[in-house]
Amino acid sequence: MTITAHINKPAPQPEIECWAQGYEPPIVELTGQVILIEVIQVNCPGCFIHALPETIRLHEAYASQGLKVFAIATAFEHFEHNTLNNLQGLLQQGELHGEPLSQLGKAGFLENNRLPYSIPFSVAMDKLVKNEAEVNEKNINQFILSQIPDFHQGTLSSERKQAIYQQAENHLKAKTYNALTFEMYNLQGTPSSILIDKKGILKQVSFGAVNQLEADIQQLLNE
Repeated sequence: MTITAHINKPAPQPEIECWAQGYEPPIVELTGQVILIEVIQVNCPGCFIHALPETIRLHEAYASQGLKVFAIATAFEHFEHNTLNNLQGLLQQGELHGEPLSQLGKAGFLENNRLPYSIPFSVAMDKLVKNEAEVNEKNINQFILSQIPDFHQGTLSSERKQAIYQQAENHLKAKTYNALTFEMYNLQGTPSSILIDKKGILKQVSFGAVNQLEADIQQLLNE
């Protein structure tokens, strides 16, 4: 039975394949600390340009006040790049692959084709299991509704709905693995931030840049 995370309920323990850097105990043993989990993919340019630098800043600013930060590298697409081996190369030598290497290189963001900063907190690899699910109309519709709950009630044109359906079908056909933590927390993509309060209660799951994140951390630290 798959556990699903819900806001204002106890945060379920992430499914971890292994710790690629450092180690953190289970969430239930981190009571008394506010927890920020940053979920990334190795093949995610925005993770390296925006999300990780901001997460590192929050870690450096608030660790002494009781903020526990760690990252989980997941894989919901581009499975050939989002591997444990590539994650280890990133952490140990700053090596990048795929889109980050191409886009960040063109932008002049890299130093000698390597990430110009190191990650100062623990990093785990999400647990991946082989996807055996059949790609049929029912499963395609379930996936669409998990991402766009008002898909059938909304004002989308028939052409737009058809395009979304085709994108969903293509995604499921290419989905070699299920990433257990990614799916447990109903994440929409990477980067995503998971925020848990001092009692282990899930307070926030957000996708992309979140301007409110620091204020929410400050509030939870003061509770």
